Amino acid sequence: MIIYEEILRAFQKEKVKYILVGGIAVNLLGSLRSTADMDILLEMSDENLKKVVRILKANGYSVKQPVDPSGLADKEIREVLIRKKHLKAFNFHKKDGLSEVDIIVDTPVDYADAAKDRLYIKSGDITIPVISINNLIRMKKNTGRSIDRLDIEELKRIKRLRKRK
Repeated sequence: MIIYEEILRAFQKEKVKYILVGGIAVNLLGSLRSTADMDILLEMSDENLKKVVRILKANGYSVKQPVDPSGLADKEIREVLIRKKHLKAFNFHKKDGLSEVDIIVDTPVDYADAAKDRLYIKSGDITIPVISINNLIRMKKNTGRSIDRLDIEELKRIKRLRKRK
């Protein structure tokens, strides 16, 4: 069983256009990394966002920000939230405080870029679209977070090991 399995199953069933990024992606790419949230890139259409919001709400998630998540589909609204509110990710959480899903909105790698070389990783009967190592490194490069610097080193090590095989 994989963390957030119920969400991933629903995404697969509803054909949500998403790519897994962040700590869980680091794990699926071959590292051991402790993480509690699930970070995703989305194709930002109204239809796709509505599916995601419906799935998350049906699974007990609510939004932290006082903003309607469907507004993320509008590029102008999204850019205002990024520029004026410094929004990096739109957060959904469960009341238990342990489960969070972040829709990444401000990143050097958007959904279209990440989709070009995403990987598909099977976990049981779920097929999960995962960002490539190169694009994940690009996303993590300028965050200034120490965990991201460690992830980059680990991802580079994984790349070297894969080249040898």
